[in-house]
Amino acid sequence: MTALDFPYDFIGELLISQHQIQERVDSLGEQITKDYLHSEKLLLLGLLRGSVVFMTDLMRQIRRPLTLDFMSISSYSGSESTGFVRIDSDHKSNISGWDVILIDDIIDSGYTIHTIRKLLMDRNPKSLKVCTLLDKVERRQVDLQIDYCGFQIPDHFVVGYGLDIDEKGRNLPYIASVDLEKYRQNK
Repeated sequence: MTALDFPYDFIGELLISQHQIQERVDSLGEQITKDYLHSEKLLLLGLLRGSVVFMTDLMRQIRRPLTLDFMSISSYSGSESTGFVRIDSDHKSNISGWDVILIDDIIDSGYTIHTIRKLLMDRNPKSLKVCTLLDKVERRQVDLQIDYCGFQIPDHFVVGYGLDIDEKGRNLPYIASVDLEKYRQNK
């Protein structure tokens, strides 16, 4: 079985292997452990659903006590960002006084993280940093600081490792581009 042997005919090119992802997640976990060595209240706040796989693997590499919470955010329809950020479900934890790391699967235009970051800053965390698995720098529409980044990728629509297109492809253990022409033909 090869890396691309999954039941999706819209897979384009393999961009990041399962091995590369695991090495980078391990490295990010080590860095976060060092950066928060003295934190008494560390919260990983994941944006559902795409960040779940990344966040699950990342938290196992952080050698510090931590808490998890999630927000459900909508900003995509199919393969296009709508430019509108909707909070479907807010986090449950009171983040005032906490060191918060906002975790996302991919940063594209930056609107989602920018909007959520502003909202969270109004809730008085001790600190707030951004961690993403993937960063599409070419597509950035807002000024945004990313504190922990797994990989910078070219401007491709991608699936795998939690990322999807219309709920397809999340279970891939790697990151691959989507051949949008094939996807639209078989939709």
